[in-house]
Amino acid sequence: MVRTFDVTADKVFDAWLNPEIFQKWLFTMEQTNKVAKNDPHVSGTWEIVDHRESKDYRAIGEYIEIDPPNKIVLTFEMPQFSDTVDTITVEIKPLDEGCEMTFIQEIVVPHEKDWTEANIEKAEVEYRDGSEQGWNLMFGGLKQLVETGKIVFPF
Repeated sequence: MVRTFDVTADKVFDAWLNPEIFQKWLFTMEQTNKVAKNDPHVSGTWEIVDHRESKDYRAIGEYIEIDPPNKIVLTFEMPQFSDTVDTITVEIKPLDEGCEMTFIQEIVVPHEKDWTEANIEKAEVEYRDGSEQGWNLMFGGLKQLVETGKIVFPF
């Protein structure tokens, strides 16, 4: 996924690492966020807990690469749903005006031993489409947040 922003690469990069900012858009919203913390260095960890509909949703991971303000590579997992670990790569490059963010999520799709290739392929498409839909919503919020300082729903 590729997105452009009318702000500097530094500002978008910071939105991925600063808990005061990412608690407003990354897997959560400011109103529903219970935990937003990180230790932003290689091998450091991050955690977000969002509370919706009487349930806590916990997202965690570890930083693999941090190259300010160009690139962040991190792991992503939601242990309450699966023991799989995805890898997310965020590359940010300056443009003449603003910046461009390229986002890649390497999704690990859990499946049963007896699944056919068709079952696996169907699950991969469902995971990819669901993930893309969620990221589209989050990136709409991210864009508003870094460009205006606030998020107004719907995007």
